[in-house]
Amino acid sequence: MIRIQNIRLNLDYTELDLKKAIGRKLHIPFESMLEIIIRKRSVDARKKDNISFLFTIDVKASGEKRILQKCSKDKDISLVADKKYKVAICHSPERPVVIGFGPAGMFASYVLAKAGLRPIVLERGCPVEERAQHVNEFRTTGILHPESNVQFGEGGAGTFSDGKLNTGIKDERIRFVLETFAQCGAPQEILWQAKPHIGTDKLQETVRNFRNLIQTLGGEIHFHAKFTDFTLQDNQLVSVRYLQDNQEKEISAKHVILALGHSARDTLEMLYAKRISLAQKPFAMGVRIEHLQEDINKALYGKFWNHEALGSADYKLAVHLKNGRSLYTFCMCPGGEVIASASETGRLTVNGMSYFKRDGRNANSALLVGITPEDFGSEHPLAGMFLQREIEEKAFRSAGSNYYAPVICVKDFLHRRETRKFGRIRPTYTPGTAFVSPDKYLPSYMCETLRAGLKEMDKRLKGFACDDAVLTGVETRSSSPVRMLRDENFYSTGIKGFYPCGEGAGYAGGITSASVDGIRCAEALIKNLNEENYHA
Repeated sequence: MIRIQNIRLNLDYTELDLKKAIGRKLHIPFESMLEIIIRKRSVDARKKDNISFLFTIDVKASGEKRILQKCSKDKDISLVADKKYKVAICHSPERPVVIGFGPAGMFASYVLAKAGLRPIVLERGCPVEERAQHVNEFRTTGILHPESNVQFGEGGAGTFSDGKLNTGIKDERIRFVLETFAQCGAPQEILWQAKPHIGTDKLQETVRNFRNLIQTLGGEIHFHAKFTDFTLQDNQLVSVRYLQDNQEKEISAKHVILALGHSARDTLEMLYAKRISLAQKPFAMGVRIEHLQEDINKALYGKFWNHEALGSADYKLAVHLKNGRSLYTFCMCPGGEVIASASETGRLTVNGMSYFKRDGRNANSALLVGITPEDFGSEHPLAGMFLQREIEEKAFRSAGSNYYAPVICVKDFLHRRETRKFGRIRPTYTPGTAFVSPDKYLPSYMCETLRAGLKEMDKRLKGFACDDAVLTGVETRSSSPVRMLRDENFYSTGIKGFYPCGEGAGYAGGITSASVDGIRCAEALIKNLNEENYHA
């Protein structure tokens, strides 16, 4: 196929306009175009008076060799192979175990199932249908289910988010991830959007279909099954134990993928006690900032701010400050909500969520301060996790110890005073909020970084630090503060058979990168099993 990059069309383009642009670029008539595939469509909003779409297109055409020769001097035109991801078959009778059924665990399980290994999945939380009820109950009543919430359960933390699939990594497996989500019911637009997202409403259905797909291939999924211990013989894994229905159960297993997620703190403590190799890792914490989505649209799209082809605008900002620290936005949710995301009693944390249409009144994003091991106050491998807990407890107590979130308006925060009433922007967080400054629950270096960074970001996005923008605390779970060390075989260092995986193990940062790491761990497991069978 022929790939064409940087095809530019206006916001009101038609399919005919696209074909004409391809014809002009390749110097061919319509009848020579056998197939047209949109690979990417992005918005170019650098010129507010002339916003347009940029396309990357794959074209199957008659006489491709001749076309390429004619266009050899055009750097936007190249030959590409239509590669399909393939899974190696494994004939071992062993059934590997996958612990955790978030993105990493789901894709690890799927690849293992496609290889013919009929994996056994242990997920401490609930199926997504039951989980959605518990999440809604927490948001409306403040009643927390410690094993079924925004962090724990089928689909992982990403199920109750914006469902972003864009990532900073480059990997050929990403296309397989997107195609699999689309196969399971995600909107087909994710296959060509420059910044694909599914939305929490679509994700719940997609996750359920993903489960059915794995089961159809022979996979076995156990919910309410909390991993509690494991057994080694000569540094070889031989079994794992888990708690289900108040009964401890044991299953023989020589190959286990640990896809825990970033919030399985009790499990990390167990692994530390069992001397699994862990290390401190930089991460970030901060607050959520909310604006009116209409204001963000106007700031980024100018006169085109309400053009239906553009939808809700998003942004990504990062500043490096004189104090040596960085502040950046993360997980921006256009037309979304700030949601209660606690998973531990007496601790408060928040996240962002959007539905597929992104049609809510407010926009929100995490506003995060970079945290390094030097800030942890200890050399303990779990010191970053302990710092998270300390800040979550302070936030919980500061707002009334009832899972209300501490909030403040930006103007008041910058002037070091408490907010007494909201302006145009009202917080979306439920079950409720209380006026509390971040100074009450965040370390001083984080607050000063937030103050300095807000002013700098306002220079880059007009209105970002507007007086009535709302800061909601506290955002602590953007990534894991711990890395589970692994060797060249993807084994946990010093232990054969354990495969630390995904975001909770410190090897990913979002749905897509976690999914890719799950695939890579499954590939390593298949390779190791095939080698064992060969030598046997």
